[in-house]
Amino acid sequence: MDLDDQMEIYKKRTVIMPEEDKIRRTVEVSIESFLQTESEKILSYHSFLRIQFGLIRKRWWVLQAGVLALVWAALLPAQHNPYIYRSLGLAAALFVILMIPELWKNRVNCCMEIEGATYYTLRQIYSARMLLFGLADTLLITVFCCAAAVSLRISLMELLIQFIFPMTVTACICFGILGSRDQVSESAALGLCILWSALWWCILMDEKLYSAISVPVWMILLGMALLFLAVTVCRSIRRCDDIWEVDKDGIENE
Repeated sequence: MDLDDQMEIYKKRTVIMPEEDKIRRTVEVSIESFLQTESEKILSYHSFLRIQFGLIRKRWWVLQAGVLALVWAALLPAQHNPYIYRSLGLAAALFVILMIPELWKNRVNCCMEIEGATYYTLRQIYSARMLLFGLADTLLITVFCCAAAVSLRISLMELLIQFIFPMTVTACICFGILGSRDQVSESAALGLCILWSALWWCILMDEKLYSAISVPVWMILLGMALLFLAVTVCRSIRRCDDIWEVDKDGIENE
């Protein structure tokens, strides 16, 4: 008997019938082991923030810093020209407008469904990005205001009225549209911000109207704008899951 015949006889004698119950149990144990191992490797929130920071395109922050630098350079030879100082409101609106492409990139790139399937929720993703943008913009504005107050001798009250207030209103418009249930495009948000800039410019150029508004009224308006901004930001974060539920064509996602 040659080797091939012996192998055939061995195969016939050693036929193993698979046991489906044991196979199923092996699969279940493997899945449990995999999930347990993965649960021990949950991404910390600090690491999550660092990843979101890497996903944000830094060019918008560079452009925002460039806008503030150009404003500071333009104010140097102004010699306290009131109309030049009042043009700060247009720069403030542009400062916020540069945030729009980054805030709307989830919808434009249709990646909200992918982000909604991650371990961290879509609400946490939006919160992290808004937090990072808020910290970066606060740092840029603080440096600009300090430099303007020291080198240009601009009072803090004037900076609040001419720059912070129109910037806050523009931010309210952006986040108000972002948190709306209607699928409003970034072009519409940009258009409304430009419209507000034109309205603000008309108010500044009307000397009688501008002079009629006293400092306490400006402070009340600024306080109301900041309060409304906080409400719109919270609403945008709260409604981001509802926004994802319906795509741009009005079809509900499963």
